[in-house]
Amino acid sequence: MLRLDGIDAGYAGTQVLRQMGLEAKQGVITVLIGPNGAGKSTTLKIVNGLLRPTRGQVSFAGEDITKLPAHERSARGIGSCPEGRRLFPLLTAEGNLRLGAYAPRARAAADETLAYVYDLFPRLRERASVKAGRLSGGEQQMVGIGRALMSKPSILVLDEPSLGLAPKLVSEIFEKIHELRQGGLTVLMVEQNAYAALRIADFGYVMQNGRVVRAGPPGELLDLEALRRDYFAIG
Repeated sequence: MLRLDGIDAGYAGTQVLRQMGLEAKQGVITVLIGPNGAGKSTTLKIVNGLLRPTRGQVSFAGEDITKLPAHERSARGIGSCPEGRRLFPLLTAEGNLRLGAYAPRARAAADETLAYVYDLFPRLRERASVKAGRLSGGEQQMVGIGRALMSKPSILVLDEPSLGLAPKLVSEIFEKIHELRQGGLTVLMVEQNAYAALRIADFGYVMQNGRVVRAGPPGELLDLEALRRDYFAIG
Protein backbone atom coordinates (compact mmCIF):
# COMPACT_ATOMS: atom_id res chain seq x y z
CA MET A 1 0.00 0.00 0.00
CA LEU A 2 2.71 2.48 1.03
CA ARG A 3 6.33 2.26 -0.05
CA LEU A 4 9.47 4.36 0.40
CA ASP A 5 12.40 3.66 -1.90
CA GLY A 6 15.92 5.10 -1.61
CA ILE A 7 14.89 8.14 0.42
CA ASP A 8 17.50 10.76 1.28
CA ALA A 9 16.26 13.69 3.37
CA GLY A 10 17.30 16.20 6.00
CA TYR A 11 17.08 19.74 7.29
CA ALA A 12 19.12 22.84 6.47
CA GLY A 13 21.88 20.90 4.78
CA THR A 14 22.09 18.18 7.44
CA GLN A 15 21.26 14.73 6.06
CA VAL A 16 19.05 12.63 8.33
CA LEU A 17 17.82 9.79 6.10
CA ARG A 18 20.18 7.80 3.89
CA GLN A 19 18.72 5.42 1.31
CA MET A 20 15.75 4.84 3.59
CA GLY A 21 13.27 2.25 2.44
CA LEU A 22 10.22 0.56 3.93
CA GLU A 23 6.88 -0.93 2.95
CA ALA A 24 3.60 -0.83 4.85
CA LYS A 25 1.43 -3.57 3.40
CA GLN A 26 -2.34 -3.37 3.32
CA GLY A 27 -4.22 -4.57 6.38
CA VAL A 28 -1.23 -4.97 8.71
CA ILE A 29 0.49 -3.03 11.49
CA THR A 30 4.01 -1.97 10.55
CA VAL A 31 6.17 -0.45 13.30
CA LEU A 32 9.31 1.61 13.03
CA ILE A 33 11.54 1.57 16.10
CA GLY A 34 14.99 2.86 16.97
CA PRO A 35 16.88 5.18 19.33
CA ASN A 36 16.38 8.95 19.50
CA GLY A 37 17.83 10.65 16.44
CA ALA A 38 17.54 7.57 14.24
CA GLY A 39 15.27 9.39 11.78
CA LYS A 40 11.92 7.81 12.65
CA SER A 41 9.85 10.99 12.85
CA THR A 42 11.61 12.38 9.77
CA THR A 43 10.49 9.26 7.93
CA LEU A 44 6.88 9.96 8.88
CA LYS A 45 7.23 13.56 7.67
CA ILE A 46 8.27 12.15 4.31
CA VAL A 47 5.17 9.91 4.35
CA ASN A 48 2.84 12.77 5.34
CA GLY A 49 4.29 15.25 2.87
CA LEU A 50 5.62 17.64 5.51
CA LEU A 51 9.16 17.17 4.20
CA ARG A 52 10.23 16.51 0.62
CA PRO A 53 13.09 14.08 0.04
CA THR A 54 16.19 15.14 -1.85
CA ARG A 55 16.25 11.71 -3.48
CA GLY A 56 14.00 8.68 -3.73
CA GLN A 57 10.31 7.96 -4.22
CA VAL A 58 7.17 7.68 -2.09
CA SER A 59 4.42 5.47 -3.53
CA PHE A 60 0.89 5.05 -2.19
CA ALA A 61 -1.77 2.74 -3.64
CA GLY A 62 0.44 2.19 -6.67
CA GLU A 63 0.94 5.89 -7.45
CA ASP A 64 3.98 8.14 -7.08
CA ILE A 65 3.07 10.78 -4.48
CA THR A 66 6.60 12.08 -3.82
CA LYS A 67 5.70 15.64 -4.87
CA LEU A 68 2.16 15.75 -3.51
CA PRO A 69 1.57 18.28 -0.69
CA ALA A 70 0.36 17.12 2.70
CA HIS A 71 -3.30 18.10 2.28
CA GLU A 72 -3.60 16.09 -0.95
CA ARG A 73 -2.10 13.03 0.73
CA SER A 74 -4.69 13.27 3.48
CA ALA A 75 -7.46 13.53 0.90
CA ARG A 76 -6.14 10.37 -0.77
CA GLY A 77 -6.34 8.37 2.45
CA ILE A 78 -3.23 8.98 4.56
CA GLY A 79 -4.47 9.88 8.05
CA SER A 80 -1.98 11.07 10.65
CA CYS A 81 -1.77 11.49 14.42
CA PRO A 82 1.43 13.46 15.09
CA GLU A 83 3.72 13.22 18.09
CA GLY A 84 2.28 15.21 20.99
CA ARG A 85 -1.25 15.06 19.49
CA ARG A 86 -1.20 18.75 18.34
CA LEU A 87 -4.78 19.42 19.42
CA PHE A 88 -6.49 22.82 19.58
CA PRO A 89 -6.72 23.27 23.37
CA LEU A 90 -9.59 25.78 23.36
CA LEU A 91 -11.80 23.65 21.15
CA THR A 92 -13.87 20.83 22.63
CA ALA A 93 -12.97 17.21 22.13
CA GLU A 94 -15.73 16.89 19.52
CA GLY A 95 -14.65 20.11 17.84
CA ASN A 96 -11.16 18.68 17.41
CA LEU A 97 -12.56 15.43 16.09
CA ARG A 98 -14.74 17.13 13.49
CA LEU A 99 -11.76 19.05 12.16
CA GLY A 100 -10.41 15.75 10.89
CA ALA A 101 -13.32 15.44 8.44
CA TYR A 102 -12.39 18.39 6.25
CA ALA A 103 -11.84 16.50 2.97
CA PRO A 104 -15.04 16.23 0.85
CA ARG A 105 -15.31 12.42 1.07
CA ALA A 106 -14.80 12.53 4.84
CA ARG A 107 -17.14 15.47 5.39
CA ALA A 108 -20.04 13.66 3.77
CA ALA A 109 -19.78 10.83 6.32
CA ALA A 110 -18.69 12.90 9.33
CA ASP A 111 -21.60 12.00 11.62
CA GLU A 112 -21.29 8.30 10.84
CA THR A 113 -17.53 8.34 11.40
CA LEU A 114 -17.92 10.29 14.63
CA ALA A 115 -20.27 7.61 15.95
CA TYR A 116 -17.64 5.00 15.04
CA VAL A 117 -14.94 6.96 16.91
CA TYR A 118 -17.18 7.23 19.97
CA ASP A 119 -17.82 3.49 19.87
CA LEU A 120 -14.05 2.90 19.67
CA PHE A 121 -13.33 5.37 22.49
CA PRO A 122 -16.48 5.52 24.70
CA ARG A 123 -14.73 7.90 27.10
CA LEU A 124 -14.71 10.58 24.39
CA ARG A 125 -18.48 10.51 24.11
CA GLU A 126 -18.62 11.41 27.81
CA ARG A 127 -16.00 14.15 27.35
CA ALA A 128 -17.24 15.49 24.00
CA SER A 129 -18.01 19.01 25.29
CA VAL A 130 -14.82 19.37 27.36
CA LYS A 131 -12.08 21.58 25.96
CA ALA A 132 -9.13 19.56 24.71
CA GLY A 133 -6.71 21.43 26.97
CA ARG A 134 -8.55 20.05 30.02
CA LEU A 135 -8.46 16.42 28.92
CA SER A 136 -6.04 13.91 30.41
CA GLY A 137 -3.06 12.76 28.36
CA GLY A 138 -4.77 9.50 27.50
CA GLU A 139 -7.97 11.26 26.46
CA GLN A 140 -5.98 13.67 24.30
CA GLN A 141 -4.29 10.73 22.58
CA MET A 142 -7.71 9.22 21.91
CA VAL A 143 -8.82 12.50 20.36
CA GLY A 144 -5.64 12.63 18.25
CA ILE A 145 -6.23 9.13 16.88
CA GLY A 146 -9.94 9.81 16.50
CA ARG A 147 -9.30 13.01 14.55
CA ALA A 148 -7.10 11.05 12.12
CA LEU A 149 -9.85 8.42 11.77
CA MET A 150 -12.35 11.17 10.94
CA SER A 151 -10.55 11.64 7.62
CA LYS A 152 -11.60 8.07 6.68
CA PRO A 153 -8.01 6.97 6.01
CA SER A 154 -6.81 3.90 4.16
CA ILE A 155 -3.66 4.01 6.28
CA LEU A 156 -3.29 5.43 9.79
CA VAL A 157 0.12 6.95 10.55
CA LEU A 158 0.94 7.24 14.27
CA ASP A 159 3.95 9.03 15.74
CA GLU A 160 4.73 7.93 19.32
CA PRO A 161 1.17 7.11 20.45
CA SER A 162 2.37 6.04 23.92
CA LEU A 163 4.38 9.21 24.61
CA GLY A 164 3.77 10.52 28.14
CA LEU A 165 1.11 7.97 29.03
CA ALA A 166 0.89 5.75 32.11
CA PRO A 167 1.47 2.02 31.47
CA LYS A 168 -2.23 1.16 31.86
CA LEU A 169 -3.19 3.76 29.26
CA VAL A 170 -0.43 2.57 26.93
CA SER A 171 -1.97 -0.90 27.00
CA GLU A 172 -5.43 0.53 26.30
CA ILE A 173 -4.23 2.63 23.36
CA PHE A 174 -2.33 -0.29 21.86
CA GLU A 175 -5.37 -2.54 22.24
CA LYS A 176 -7.40 0.00 20.27
CA ILE A 177 -4.74 0.16 17.55
CA HIS A 178 -4.84 -3.62 17.30
CA GLU A 179 -8.63 -3.46 17.12
CA LEU A 180 -8.38 -1.05 14.18
CA ARG A 181 -6.08 -3.48 12.40
CA GLN A 182 -8.53 -6.31 13.01
CA GLY A 183 -11.13 -4.13 11.33
CA GLY A 184 -8.96 -4.00 8.20
CA LEU A 185 -7.18 -0.66 8.64
CA THR A 186 -3.51 -0.43 7.66
CA VAL A 187 -1.29 1.12 10.38
CA LEU A 188 2.22 2.57 10.19
CA MET A 189 3.54 3.47 13.62
CA VAL A 190 6.69 5.01 15.07
CA GLU A 191 7.11 4.03 18.71
CA GLN A 192 9.81 4.28 21.39
CA ASN A 193 8.24 1.49 23.43
CA ALA A 194 9.69 -1.19 21.16
CA TYR A 195 8.46 -4.24 23.06
CA ALA A 196 4.86 -3.03 23.40
CA ALA A 197 4.75 -1.98 19.75
CA LEU A 198 6.18 -5.24 18.43
CA ARG A 199 3.68 -7.27 20.43
CA ILE A 200 0.81 -5.92 18.31
CA ALA A 201 2.75 -5.54 15.05
CA ASP A 202 2.79 -7.76 11.99
CA PHE A 203 6.13 -6.46 10.71
CA GLY A 204 8.84 -4.18 12.07
CA TYR A 205 11.81 -2.09 11.01
CA VAL A 206 14.70 -1.08 13.27
CA MET A 207 16.34 2.24 12.37
CA GLN A 208 19.74 3.56 13.30
CA ASN A 209 21.55 6.63 11.93
CA GLY A 210 18.97 7.26 9.24
CA ARG A 211 18.92 3.73 7.86
CA VAL A 212 17.05 0.47 8.38
CA VAL A 213 19.44 -1.97 10.07
CA ARG A 214 17.00 -4.83 10.67
CA ALA A 215 13.57 -5.77 9.37
CA GLY A 216 11.32 -8.73 9.92
CA PRO A 217 8.37 -10.20 11.82
CA PRO A 218 8.08 -9.33 15.52
CA GLY A 219 9.22 -12.79 16.64
CA GLU A 220 12.63 -12.17 15.12
CA LEU A 221 12.99 -8.56 16.25
CA LEU A 222 11.97 -9.33 19.84
CA ASP A 223 15.15 -11.36 20.27
CA LEU A 224 16.69 -9.49 23.21
CA GLU A 225 20.32 -9.63 22.15
CA ALA A 226 19.62 -8.51 18.59
CA LEU A 227 17.32 -5.71 19.74
CA ARG A 228 19.85 -4.43 22.26
CA ARG A 229 22.52 -4.37 19.56
CA ASP A 230 20.45 -2.67 16.89
CA TYR A 231 18.13 -0.50 18.97
CA PHE A 232 20.56 0.71 21.60
CA ALA A 233 23.79 0.10 19.62
CA ILE A 234 25.05 -2.16 22.40
CA GLY A 235 27.11 -5.15 21.47
